Amino acid sequence: IMSGLGGMMLACLLHDVQHMAYGYGQAGGPHDFLHGVMAAPPWRRVAALFTCGLVAGFGWWRLQRTGVRLVSVNAAVGRGDAPGRVMPARATFIHVMLQIVTVGLGSPLGREVAPRELGAMLATRGARLLGLAAGDARIIVACGAGAGLAAVYNVPLGGTLFILEVLLKAFSPRAALSALAASGIAALVPWWALGNARQYDIGPMALTPALMAWAVCAGPLIGVGAHLVRTLGTAAQNRAASGVARIWWCVPVFTGLGVLACMFPQLPGNGRGPMQLAVAGSVGVALAAELLGLKILVIMGALRAGAAGGLLTPSLTMGALLSTMLAAGWNAVLFPVHADAAALVGGVAFLGTFMSMPMTALALGIEFTRVGHDMWFPMCLAMALAVATGRTCARLTRLPAPLAHPSAPGSVSARS
Repeated sequence: IMSGLGGMMLACLLHDVQHMAYGYGQAGGPHDFLHGVMAAPPWRRVAALFTCGLVAGFGWWRLQRTGVRLVSVNAAVGRGDAPGRVMPARATFIHVMLQIVTVGLGSPLGREVAPRELGAMLATRGARLLGLAAGDARIIVACGAGAGLAAVYNVPLGGTLFILEVLLKAFSPRAALSALAASGIAALVPWWALGNARQYDIGPMALTPALMAWAVCAGPLIGVGAHLVRTLGTAAQNRAASGVARIWWCVPVFTGLGVLACMFPQLPGNGRGPMQLAVAGSVGVALAAELLGLKILVIMGALRAGAAGGLLTPSLTMGALLSTMLAAGWNAVLFPVHADAAALVGGVAFLGTFMSMPMTALALGIEFTRVGHDMWFPMCLAMALAVATGRTCARLTRLPAPLAHPSAPGSVSARS
């Protein structure tokens, strides 16, 4: 319940910041972020992203100056029977608020880390208050984090699998029942304010032999692409600005994003807008290529500048844009596949490979779109091939430290 209320609060705050920053939401005007940015004049786009740079730079610099070390969700969960670390309440709450405000202002990073950290922080306090044993506390903290993800995206199954696959990295009936209950309750709580909505609207998608063949051929290419972007992300994170340098990096990086947004209004935000266009088949191959290159550029710039946030929706969007390009090349020489179906299949496979959570990514793709059962087959096939290829690339290149999950030590949120 606490994670559900926290996720609902953060979602409402995000929407309020977006509406104020870009001046939309009035009766008769646009009511989604992408169209709100498109309707905003160029000066307002630059001003919003300039403000984002100031908030990000000064906010995290000041938080670092307090000397309080943030505790990641993974560190709070702990390992085995060892108790996890306690998340500092005040610093964690400020860190969460900074993430939501900057994403609302147009940061290209994701919003999903904030509700997970808030849920985990509340769970750590509750576990200590109730005097739970270390093993029980570990499950409860993981459930708090996964329930935050379930609440903000309305994905009870995705939240459950995230708890088991990413946080606990183990399955037991005790943990599974707790995860199911926590994620289901947390996803249900925000309905009265946010409704029972899905993240992306899609049209009918049919399973065809051409789509299955495309999934087989595209899966390895998507795995290579996810590995390359993850390598870039690792390098950017390892060199992330710290201290006062955060200000001098964040302000120009986000202002530059604002200038680019004058020509490409799809760039600001975590990528939900471009993803919606891709799964609706409304992105041409030229625009997909431009957006993919620019998305990678601004995401790496934000990571290098020391901004905090998630990579779930950004990686899903990058995969969808890449798959749109692969589908266009396929259609030029072979039996055609629908671009919207290819974007969904490839985006989910990219997400699972990039974030090292294939089962969770499949559940998220299904719950984000509520796609029909037939489409699960190419999604599973592309996922298996992409993940296998990505892991092979990592072994061959001997990547020293794969891009950490945003709730893991050494990740964006933990470093901040």
